[in-house]
Amino acid sequence: MPHGTQHADVAPAELEAALLGGPFHVALRAAITARGLPLQRVQHHLSRYGVRVGVTSLSYWQQGARRPQRPESLRAVRALEEILQLPDESLIRLLTSADDPAGADRPPGRSYRSLVEASGALEHLLAELGSPLDCGVHSIGHHERVRIGRRRELLARESQHIVRAHADHVDRFVAVHHGDPGCRPDRVGVHALENCRTGRVRWHEDTGVLAAELLFDTSLRTGDTFLFRYAFEDGTADASREYLRGFACAGGQYALQVSFDEEALPVRCHRFAQHSAAAPRSGRQELSLSGRHRSVHLVEQRVRAGVVGIGWDWE
Repeated sequence: MPHGTQHADVAPAELEAALLGGPFHVALRAAITARGLPLQRVQHHLSRYGVRVGVTSLSYWQQGARRPQRPESLRAVRALEEILQLPDESLIRLLTSADDPAGADRPPGRSYRSLVEASGALEHLLAELGSPLDCGVHSIGHHERVRIGRRRELLARESQHIVRAHADHVDRFVAVHHGDPGCRPDRVGVHALENCRTGRVRWHEDTGVLAAELLFDTSLRTGDTFLFRYAFEDGTADASREYLRGFACAGGQYALQVSFDEEALPVRCHRFAQHSAAAPRSGRQELSLSGRHRSVHLVEQRVRAGVVGIGWDWE
């Protein structure tokens, strides 16, 4: 890990306060000044981490004229935390909170750690089922409907999925449910609704991850398309505050609709996106709750690798 020396112009307490309260550009400037590093040296250290960022960009970042948003820029921010000897997530956290001004008053969403643990649990479950991550298909279209109950819990979610096989002899799909904190995956119901039937079901208790095998009544050949529908019935977890969907690679259309019980309506809803589970959230867009149907939705005409979702605030 590169090391620097403490610069006299920034006291440790001042740097600590900047890292705690932000904003991002103030904390970055304070950290660079505290280490006594000119921007050319910071750029040199970043290149040793395999990250290419121009001196002009670094200058803009610490002035607040621009914010790191692209995947390469976010990699640079994580490298800067090491180069400048800062606590893990200290700069990334400020980027996230800056993207969401109301974030200080909102309970946090799923943490990076929880997503990583869930990913590890899912790999184990898929290995048990002998299934690759993509199940041998590409998604052409996916429409999800999520229902939030009167206890503010994720009550159920239904998926209509259209896929195209990229291999021969594809006769099943593994659907995944990642429950909210407190979820009891052993009590989650799996329902095969159209053009499929339920096969083996496996779950991981600690992370609330459940993997369900959906068996097709036909064997797909490369290039074949297939439409099927399934649902998960949950209602076992604590209050839900968001629903997100991760995509390992770019794909077809994705639509997400979240509806709320009339006795449990959120005060506001918003769309968000992430380049990866480790990246800060971006693309925040307020969503208006429709009166009669008490729902909000988003549509991605062509999904990109990363995460997209809807979050909401309770009163």
